[in-house]
Amino acid sequence: MKFEALRSAQFEALDHAVSDWTKVVGNLEKLEGEARDGLRGKANKANWAGVNAMVSRQFIGKTAGEFTDAHTQATSIRNILRDARDELKTFQKELKDTLERYQGKNITVVATADGGFTVTKIVHPDRAAPGTEVPENTPDDTTALRDEIQAVLNKATETDDSASRVLKALVDQTDHGFSGAAYADRDTGANALKEADRLAGIARKKPEDLTSEDFKALSAGLKKYSGDELFAERFATAVGPKGTLELWAGLNDPHRATDLWQNHRDDYDELQKNLSLTLATATQSDTRAMAQWKDDMIGLGDQQVGRTMSVSGFQVMSNLMRFGNFDDRFLTGYGTALMESERERTSNGKHDAIGWQQPSPQFNHTGTDGGVDPLVGFMKALSASPEAATEFFSGTFLEKGDDHDFKDSKGKAAELSNFDYLFEERNWPGDTDAKGKESIAGRNYMAHALEAATTGHPAGQMPSQDTPPHTAEQAALMERLVASVSEDPKRLTDHMYMADSVGQIASEYLPDINRATANDQEGSISKLFPTVGAEAQMEHKEVTRFLVTVGQSPEGFAAIKVGQDIYMGQLMDYHLDPDLPRENRYSSNPQNTVQAIAERTGVVDGTLSIGLQEAIIGPAGASAKDFGDSVAQQKNVWAGLIGTGIGAGASVAATPLAGALIGGSAAAVTSVVLEHIFQQSETDALQNAGHEAGVIWEAGIEGTAGTVQTAAIKAAGEHGAEYKDEVANWALTGVNAGYTAASAHVDRMASELTTEIQPS
Repeated sequence: MKFEALRSAQFEALDHAVSDWTKVVGNLEKLEGEARDGLRGKANKANWAGVNAMVSRQFIGKTAGEFTDAHTQATSIRNILRDARDELKTFQKELKDTLERYQGKNITVVATADGGFTVTKIVHPDRAAPGTEVPENTPDDTTALRDEIQAVLNKATETDDSASRVLKALVDQTDHGFSGAAYADRDTGANALKEADRLAGIARKKPEDLTSEDFKALSAGLKKYSGDELFAERFATAVGPKGTLELWAGLNDPHRATDLWQNHRDDYDELQKNLSLTLATATQSDTRAMAQWKDDMIGLGDQQVGRTMSVSGFQVMSNLMRFGNFDDRFLTGYGTALMESERERTSNGKHDAIGWQQPSPQFNHTGTDGGVDPLVGFMKALSASPEAATEFFSGTFLEKGDDHDFKDSKGKAAELSNFDYLFEERNWPGDTDAKGKESIAGRNYMAHALEAATTGHPAGQMPSQDTPPHTAEQAALMERLVASVSEDPKRLTDHMYMADSVGQIASEYLPDINRATANDQEGSISKLFPTVGAEAQMEHKEVTRFLVTVGQSPEGFAAIKVGQDIYMGQLMDYHLDPDLPRENRYSSNPQNTVQAIAERTGVVDGTLSIGLQEAIIGPAGASAKDFGDSVAQQKNVWAGLIGTGIGAGASVAATPLAGALIGGSAAAVTSVVLEHIFQQSETDALQNAGHEAGVIWEAGIEGTAGTVQTAAIKAAGEHGAEYKDEVANWALTGVNAGYTAASAHVDRMASELTTEIQPS
């Protein structure tokens, strides 16, 4: 900051800028509210169909989100400008007060041509008029004034420069749209950048030179700032992709970071998490430096990292991808390069992926596995990034013309997608967890990634009103999953820990599953189970084998069972609504509609019950209590969704969650269905059934019938139907028919359904 620039500064322009940005913030706040409550709210409540369901609704949701980011960014810019202006005004006043104070000592400051200043006497004693008393001063006074002025200029320079850096960094975060980074003032953003530079300096040290204090500072700093966009981008680019890999490889090399390995090994998990979260945030940045970082990191995947260990960049980086939401484009490019390396190391899948196990350092400290196989950490990253997961699993692993040994059902060379290879063919490298037991992390995280890929939301979460309808790619993956499990149930039963994710996937494709079990020849089933978005088209026999298989898992059984019953209740409310347009009605006769819904529910629940029987009375000898407990555990999740607006706008067609759970009749029906389900689970009906197949079967029929009757009665009552006293009998007839059909269909396929569950 130049001396004269601060002393003579006029702040009208900054005042106007702050005022203008304040108006922008106010306008954007209003627009954000209108976009959120008006645009997005109406879009979510609309009954979209066709292309509009796939494109318009999702586009409107993203557009509304841009208004939120625009408001956030505008607020940050206004806050930084206002803070900088106020500080500069303060420094100007401090400068003028200082000059005035020293005038009493006959000292002043004169600006120089280069922007600096010179301390000089106001009146030199030798040139003073006769009789004029000149205040005395000392060389110390001159030095003190110089230092005070310089101190003020330094502070003003820091304010000016840091505000400029923060504003530029903020705007550079995105190529298109707006940044969601929020800063209350200039200091917050400036401190984030300073801390990024400081911690990057620590991270660039050689591992053997890192002290205990360095380790603690790095972990604590990353924990504090991991979600800060400016910090994350600055830290990642300052350390660099190679530096990032060298840091984690070196820290996990006992021959280099000896002291840290011995004294802080129990703290590595926290550092791994915070470093992963920071890198995930950084990848969301669109700065040129970060774009280069992402490209370079992918390029380093197959290169050796570390001095004393022969490990690849993929093995190191994948363990720094287990937490946070990484940029989709980065994950897509990383996955493509990683699978190319997989092909090379396995000779196109001809050999096991043992190349990742030579040698076996520990790169992962979460306790699930040692982190040697890079596919494990990458699967964990995909589980948080649905779009990247869908694209990855849909990608081609091997072409028909490639040199490989995989054949199709006709014995000809087959084309394998990444899903085909990972779910069906890959022999995942062995590893152990923190307790020394065989690790299940690889396939388990793969199931999580498949959950994200097929549902469109991160694994472990329930769909929300903003979850878009299924795309053609997602539906195709669902079709492949069902066909694969149907073709060889051991792909799931040998690894039953995957069934919770598979069950959740199925619960979000219940319209498609119900359609598949109907064997509809006339097309009317599309009105009974209307869909939004792409439909997963599956064979009845494949769905049957799939449901029997997943039904052998307590978690898988519960996810589909509870989902189906709630979906059934929403269908009852939807179809018994007298205001439903005639063209959307399944039948003009409500009895036909109620019985049809009840029968499909009987088929799904009945098929699941056969899987449950197989688990309890079969070789695995599963506990009936586990199934009851798993159903009961859904209570808090579902009860918490009622009245929150989940799925209120997608209509009943999209998923079992997509009914109007925002109040009104749908919420009322859902509530009574939930209450009935959980009353059943608390009575321990399954445990009382023992190990007799017939008793388990009857308990299933009784439970489903009671739930369907409860839903039908409540829906008819909510809509004031004249036939409300008859719907219970209609529902019972339908459920009995459905269970009978399920039993008959499974009996015809008995030879194809024999499975043995491996203990999980």
